[in-house]
Amino acid sequence: MTCPTPTPRPHAVIAGAGIAGLAAAWWLDRAGWRTTLIERAHDLRTDGYMIGLSGPGLAVARRMGLMPALTARGRDIAENLYLDRRGRELLRLRYHDLLTGVEWITLARTALVEVLAEAMPASADLRFGARIASLDDRAGAPVGVALASGETLEAELVIGAEGLRSDLRRQHFAPDDAALEPLGYGVAAFRLPDTLGLGRDFLSYAEPGRLTEFYTLADGSLATLYAWRHGGTDLPVGEPARIAALKAAYAGAHPAVLAAIDARDPSAGLYVDTTLMTVLPRWSTGRVLLLGDAAHCLTLLSGQGAGMAITAAAGLAECLLRHPLDIHRALAEHETRLRPVITRLQTRSRKLARLFIPATPAGFRLRNLALRHMPARLLARQLTRDLRGEGPF
Repeated sequence: MTCPTPTPRPHAVIAGAGIAGLAAAWWLDRAGWRTTLIERAHDLRTDGYMIGLSGPGLAVARRMGLMPALTARGRDIAENLYLDRRGRELLRLRYHDLLTGVEWITLARTALVEVLAEAMPASADLRFGARIASLDDRAGAPVGVALASGETLEAELVIGAEGLRSDLRRQHFAPDDAALEPLGYGVAAFRLPDTLGLGRDFLSYAEPGRLTEFYTLADGSLATLYAWRHGGTDLPVGEPARIAALKAAYAGAHPAVLAAIDARDPSAGLYVDTTLMTVLPRWSTGRVLLLGDAAHCLTLLSGQGAGMAITAAAGLAECLLRHPLDIHRALAEHETRLRPVITRLQTRSRKLARLFIPATPAGFRLRNLALRHMPARLLARQLTRDLRGEGPF
């Protein structure tokens, strides 16, 4: 008596080992797939800003068994103190009073990537310093994935999860000028040694057209987020030029804001970009799918980008399980269920972009006055609604 030959697992090649790519590898393993992750960088990304997980994203993280590791790396926020450019108090927000009854975790983007990497299944093959050069998606044959090294892989599905500046999106869906919608801000994030001793608090310097936040990470370092009004879609190329652009954007800011730029830790990475949303009429073509920021970047204004990336990965696995013999149908169902939620979140990001950092002194004063005098229950209702969100799957 001979044993039947095991059916080989279908294979997916994933471009990008960020939040979306790592989550996709985890969920596809649960759906019976094996994956190869192709990451252009030589290690996991170490830059980025603080993110929040709540609502659907937090529910998916719980299903993945990630909560203990995420909680250990999370940062409990007690209060955010806002000062003006002269160091005078503008506003205090006490989050535990405002967010009663809502579960949420705040942590560095790097920490979420680390947790997902630690949970990577044995079926996943992660290759650093690699790049997809071209694809051959012919009917009746596996997708041919040619790597820049000369190696060719065969796959039933290719996923572009390289983030906002996705090469697969540029090559197979739309160029940057057709796919990226600017929301009017530049953003920068980096780490430096802790000189403020904030503990559980955030410290923000706010003024017309500019906002800077300082907060302590779980490793004891001080992290920053700089956001300023910026009308373009690009910033200078190269770290020295970007540091110069950041200093120019913050000329005349509070001395602590400018001093932090010079005190940053060069080994911890530097994130500098503009707030751009990826807006596409479709997220798949043939057997190529975009996932996460490559498909529908929500920007930091939404507060749901990371959560929706892992939610979309979980939903993709569910659709592939329902339609194991029809990948095209699975991808179409995935988009049909996900798109209404993404559309609502992107509409919300456009609205928030107009209010995030008021550009004029009059608008800035009016916004601060409204926040100071808004009844706590109304502010809490808005914040908790945004955090709870809604899940498409």
